Amino acid sequence: MNKQDLKLSKKLISSYKKRLEKEIFEKSMKLKMPRKKFEEIINNNNELINLKKALSQLETDSEYSTQSKL
Repeated sequence: MNKQDLKLSKKLISSYKKRLEKEIFEKSMKLKMPRKKFEEIINNNNELINLKKALSQLETDSEYSTQSKL
């Protein structure tokens, strides 16, 4: 993956992650869930966990790609 592909992938995954968090937040507000329960859902949501891992991996790949070109 080149640098531009990595940047685009990070941007798209970040955008999706934010939309998903917003959706969870809005639904929890609609259901009048306590803040602590909302945070628990966000922290334990498998899809969000996988998105965070993917972003972390892309960051690592980006750093590796930058270092290997030096």
